[in-house]
Amino acid sequence: MLEVIILGAGKGTRMHSHLPKVLHPLAGRPMIEHVVATASRLSPENIHVVVGHGADEVERALAQYPLQFHHQAEQLGTGHALAQALPHCHLQSTVLVLFGDVPLISTPTLQALLSQVREGPGVLAAHLSEPSGYGRILRDDDQQFVRVVEERDATDSERRVQEVNTGVMACPAGVLSRLLSKVGNNNAQQETYLPDVLAVAREERLAVSVVVSHDADEIQGVNNRLQLEALERTFQQRFAEQLLTDGVAVADRSRLDVRGQLTCGYGVSLDINTLIEGVVVLADNVQIGANCVIRDVSIGPNTIVHPFSHIEDAVIGADCSIGPYARIRPGSRLGPSVRIGNFVETKKATLGAGSKANHLAYIGDATIGEGSNIGAGSITCNYDGANKHHTQLGDGVFIGSNSTLVAPVTIADGGFIAAGSVITKDVAAAELAVGRGRQRNIADWQAPKKDGE
Repeated sequence: MLEVIILGAGKGTRMHSHLPKVLHPLAGRPMIEHVVATASRLSPENIHVVVGHGADEVERALAQYPLQFHHQAEQLGTGHALAQALPHCHLQSTVLVLFGDVPLISTPTLQALLSQVREGPGVLAAHLSEPSGYGRILRDDDQQFVRVVEERDATDSERRVQEVNTGVMACPAGVLSRLLSKVGNNNAQQETYLPDVLAVAREERLAVSVVVSHDADEIQGVNNRLQLEALERTFQQRFAEQLLTDGVAVADRSRLDVRGQLTCGYGVSLDINTLIEGVVVLADNVQIGANCVIRDVSIGPNTIVHPFSHIEDAVIGADCSIGPYARIRPGSRLGPSVRIGNFVETKKATLGAGSKANHLAYIGDATIGEGSNIGAGSITCNYDGANKHHTQLGDGVFIGSNSTLVAPVTIADGGFIAAGSVITKDVAAAELAVGRGRQRNIADWQAPKKDGE
């Protein structure tokens, strides 16, 4: 039986933020959520999370996961943090200890560590060319594990050791509980260090397994914004490389950000500075132009999203053309072969097959049939200052340029709205509606002049 304990009680003073450290986002999700997701893939019996600073915020952020939370009122070291959760684990289980601020740890690495755990503890190590900040793993002349020394307590020679302790550990719960009870706080910080259980294990002649990760990035922790930014770039670089391997045409792997889930069909291309957020599905041959933001969107095959477009919470059909400089807001549903041009905004709008709004239009709270045309400068007036109202257009409707449709209003199939009209009444099928003031031309009109001219 496997149980996971994730330590996430730290304040993160060096982040200079009111947000608890483990809630700072990496790739659009709190750091600790990445750790929870990785732990979940191991199919543990329970996942325990130790919280402290901002405990309520952390619990709310992870509410969708089946977790057990334990509160560490005072931060008195990693050993003390573990002691808040360990009594709640089954004595027969194997306990895996993870950290909420080490978000890139991988499932295969953790599986390798767990495979080495027998009667004693196992620890995950790494070789770093710049080991500053990490506890060093000390070995004897036979290269057997001796103990971990924290950097602040290490001698000069010990600080030169490049094999570091990642903090990630696995051990039978009963053994770990016994070892932890023997750990003191005789150190510079007067804290209980979790790695000290390894030295106690050695004293009890328990074998300590050391599994070395060969991926220096996955064991990196976050203590400040510089480190968080570095891990963000690592995550994005790796995600882009996987997309390229899978056949997605990523124009520049250093200028793609995915902050959520992205599913791509065949022949998808992503130009520079594409930002993907939430859950995004791109079907075959979708092309995303430069500098686009795509959030919680499904886009059908052969659709082109031209540069500088922003699409959120929408469903886009096949063979559509969006943008450039289009904004598709939440609740928009575009059928096949719809064209949305530059500086067109839609919100809670459904457009049928082949309909188009090519320039400078606003379509909100509207249902538009097939093959209709929205002229430049046209808008639906959907808000009366208190309530939203709906606009209904049938098939083959033509809206002339610079028209204003005051909702609620219905324009039936084949309705034609003259340019510059303000429409406040329903228009029947195949009717022409003209709603504009009569033009007057004034002869011999004198333009005003400035004083003194």
